[in-house]
Amino acid sequence: MAVEIITREDLEEFRIELVAEIAKLLQSGAKESDKRWHKTSEVKKMLGISSGTLQNLRVNGTLPYTKIGGVLYYDRRDIEHMLEQKQGRSRSLQFERGGKIL
Repeated sequence: MAVEIITREDLEEFRIELVAEIAKLLQSGAKESDKRWHKTSEVKKMLGISSGTLQNLRVNGTLPYTKIGGVLYYDRRDIEHMLEQKQGRSRSLQFERGGKIL
């Protein structure tokens, strides 16, 4: 059985490779949050809403979706658009009612 001796230089090289791999994994994780299509569970968590509320948004056409093989997907741009419209509507209600939101 051959014995290999590990030097400080070997350990330093290993540390550099390990840090580079961890940095790569962290960067790929950041890209994951920028993805375009989200499943139902992700949208519920993102918006802090229940399954019933999300179903109401689908049924009344507020939030478009795509169904593929029984799985519902929501486009991030549609979610952002819905939130922008909701925010604009709240501001107009505030203005019309003297600062009171109904």
